[in-house]
Amino acid sequence: MSKQYWLVKQEPESYSWTTFVRDGGTAWTGVRNFAARNHLRAMKRGDWILYYHSGEEKQVVGLGRVEKEAYPDPTADKGDWSCVNLAPVKPMGASVTLETIKTDPLLKEMPIVRQSRLSVSPVTEAQFQRVLTLGQTKC
Repeated sequence: MSKQYWLVKQEPESYSWTTFVRDGGTAWTGVRNFAARNHLRAMKRGDWILYYHSGEEKQVVGLGRVEKEAYPDPTADKGDWSCVNLAPVKPMGASVTLETIKTDPLLKEMPIVRQSRLSVSPVTEAQFQRVLTLGQTKC
């Protein structure tokens, strides 16, 4: 199976890119949306992730990878929820803002534009490469 690409978003006040890097990775727990849960379950080890700061910042700030595929979320008291382990790879050379995403012909169809509350969403390879180009980043 070929690589897949994802965008995960988090409020920097809750878990910032800096904290993610300091920790060396994390279990991506606490997702309580069925669509986002299904995206977590579709992630494969080695898939690329774009790390997006929501809230006031609204920008892609880093590049990471899926380290461990979906397993039961230990923070779930009830229900069938999953999490994955993610690891940081590198910060973006330049942040890619939501405004840029919304106005770029290739990126304006990304789920972050249409479903802004979705915390985990797929990204096409073309969209992923475009974000890297705009973010002055190579993987």
